[in-house]
Amino acid sequence: MARTYIITGAGSGIGKKTAEILRERGNTVVGVDLKGADVEGDLGTPEGRQAAVKASLEAAGGKVDAVIACAGISHPIPATAAVNFFGMTEFLEGIRPVLAESEAPRAALISSMSSLQPQSPELTAALLENDEPKALEIAAKLAEDPRLGSMIYASSKRAISRWVRAQSVTADWAGAGIPLNAVGPGIVITPMTADLLADEETAKMVDASVPMPLNSHQPAESIATLLIWLTSVENTHCAGQTIYSDGGADVVLRGEDAWSWADERVGEYFSKMR
Repeated sequence: MARTYIITGAGSGIGKKTAEILRERGNTVVGVDLKGADVEGDLGTPEGRQAAVKASLEAAGGKVDAVIACAGISHPIPATAAVNFFGMTEFLEGIRPVLAESEAPRAALISSMSSLQPQSPELTAALLENDEPKALEIAAKLAEDPRLGSMIYASSKRAISRWVRAQSVTADWAGAGIPLNAVGPGIVITPMTADLLADEETAKMVDASVPMPLNSHQPAESIATLLIWLTSVENTHCAGQTIYSDGGADVVLRGEDAWSWADERVGEYFSKMR
């Protein structure tokens, strides 16, 4: 069944590949990006997001079945916080009322395995509080120190995964029948990572921080196909998840134990039964 998709970041990388695959399968896709897309707009500003929402809905003919938010940057600058978080959340919220009218509405975003790495709690909190001026101020301070600048990206992705988890079960999303999820890639071979991987020493540093024992660096298709499934009619119950498609980096860095948090409550559980 052909569906209508809106994809941000469709001008390059994962977004472009996702749009290509969906179009090849007979779907209608409205691509959004700063340039080289059906709708050109700046998701780094409130005004740009509002304009992009309006133009996207017009281009889609007022009918949307799924939204995939891929737009993002990784530079250690304040704009990274604006594009990676507000450029996703505000855009999705703008599309959501029309999306909810679909018979099978779906939404998926790009997070990152960087969401598991060191971040700025202060910046993450400001993002989740939807305080963009404060977030940009904090990010600007982090950007002044080369040792801390990378935390802007990590914080933006931590905030996205937390936003997805919190919003997915609300009346606006789950209550409207809209599965909301994210994908956390490892190192994807895209124009954004080309410079990092081109230099042998830099590539070694990347691999040390993002170890990928399964098949190493991944093509954009590996993320695109997962995004497509999450936004397909087949996904009826997956909600609030950040699925780490990262060659095993999550497991290497965090270990295999994802259950001890529940075991720690066993004593409390039995004490209440006495």
